[in-house]
Amino acid sequence: MNCYCGNNKTYKECCEVLHLNEGKTETAEQLMRSRYSAFVLANGDYLMLTHHRSTRPTSEKKAIVKWAKSVNWIKLEVQETSKGLKNDTEGTVTFNAYFYENGNVDLIHEKSAFIKENDKWYYLGYAKK
Repeated sequence: MNCYCGNNKTYKECCEVLHLNEGKTETAEQLMRSRYSAFVLANGDYLMLTHHRSTRPTSEKKAIVKWAKSVNWIKLEVQETSKGLKNDTEGTVTFNAYFYENGNVDLIHEKSAFIKENDKWYYLGYAKK
């Protein structure tokens, strides 16, 4: 079975590696994909760890995990990336994350901002237009 993030590797070869190494990725897109897999698995610790401290919703961790468990995740589509490569310090990833909730298909469409500090990528939040 392919990884939850949509790559052609297994979860063990793909996002599990990142989940076990505290989100040390080379690119913003890798981090975004690993965070999607963390939502599928309701891995709140990883979601908090990879969310930048300036915007981290620590008090909402339980609610985020509860919601992530309440929906059935379908797939992730990465639409566009800007910067976010190994030698960059910032980047954006635009994506659609599809899920079933209350019998309906829904999606999260987001252009996410990422920042790199101390050689580690973090999710910052919604990118400003």
